[in-house]
Amino acid sequence: MELAVFNSVDRADVLGVLRPCLDIDRWVESIADARPFADVAQLVEFARGAAQPFTIQEVEGALAHHPRIGERPSGKTTEAAMSRSEQSGVDPADNGVAAELAAGNRAYEEKFGRVFLIRAAGRTARDILAALNERLTHSAAQEDAIVAEQLREIAVLRLEGVISE
Repeated sequence: MELAVFNSVDRADVLGVLRPCLDIDRWVESIADARPFADVAQLVEFARGAAQPFTIQEVEGALAHHPRIGERPSGKTTEAAMSRSEQSGVDPADNGVAAELAAGNRAYEEKFGRVFLIRAAGRTARDILAALNERLTHSAAQEDAIVAEQLREIAVLRLEGVISE
């Protein structure tokens, strides 16, 4: 969507564009209500700080929409398509890495009670696996902060892909 259109369409339409980027009401609504933006850079900058900080409840709610790393959703939603694109560096044909990611996902979920989340775009499966193993050494408080930041990075990346000059 062009920024000029984003700036001028009904609020409900803007909410529909933003929600697949990040399903946190405060984030979506604050961006919609801050329109108009002079350029995409201003929009992105605003989105980086919108609804800061996310609450644990917001993070947990948003995580409900994220698949496990290595498990690409097959649905036809905008969010599913975004996730498939973001995980393009995770090759399911590499059985060894896929098995390690699956085991790491299970270990992470057992330790932290939620899905492992990382900005996968631009990362290989081995990069993601290394990050997953490193993050398994973190405390719950450390992970809360990292997951919130990863959600924000993913949201901004998605927003940049959705809005153009």
